Amino acid sequence: MKNKSKLVLLVQGGMIAALYTVATLVLAPVSFANIQFRASEALTIMPIFAVSSIPGLIVGCIISNAVGVATGANIAGWLDVLLGSLATFLAAVCTRMLRRVEFKGIPFLSLLPPVIFNAFIVGGELAVVCKIPFWLCALEVGAGELGVLLILGIPLIIAMKKTKFFKDGSTRLNG
Repeated sequence: MKNKSKLVLLVQGGMIAALYTVATLVLAPVSFANIQFRASEALTIMPIFAVSSIPGLIVGCIISNAVGVATGANIAGWLDVLLGSLATFLAAVCTRMLRRVEFKGIPFLSLLPPVIFNAFIVGGELAVVCKIPFWLCALEVGAGELGVLLILGIPLIIAMKKTKFFKDGSTRLNG
């Protein structure tokens, strides 16, 4: 039974990685820039529900950023593969830690780590690469991240909370 639950967690993480990668690359023109609207970042709410999503988000970010570099879409280059993935890791862990702090059933504080870490880390790397003032890059990246989480992330949280998958306790997602 232990191996089965490990396999379930691996598959769940893999699905998150695949979804993140596809959503990022399909929308590549707006996924990589100093002003970005990376729709895949809506998935950064998944650590609220699934610990397995943390490695999934990191792997998805690494793959997306590396393919972006290989295709020339990722203007920050290999720096983004490293630092963007670090931002995703830190945000995912903090999102997970804040998951129980809710207001009217929505863990709003869980939305802040992706905004903050991406604004500062990805904004910083873009400021260096694009030779644009840091504060401007941080504001642009943070605003894009906040927009994605408000427009796509909150509805995703609401939808995920309504699914039986997270209510019956038969999965290892809430671990």
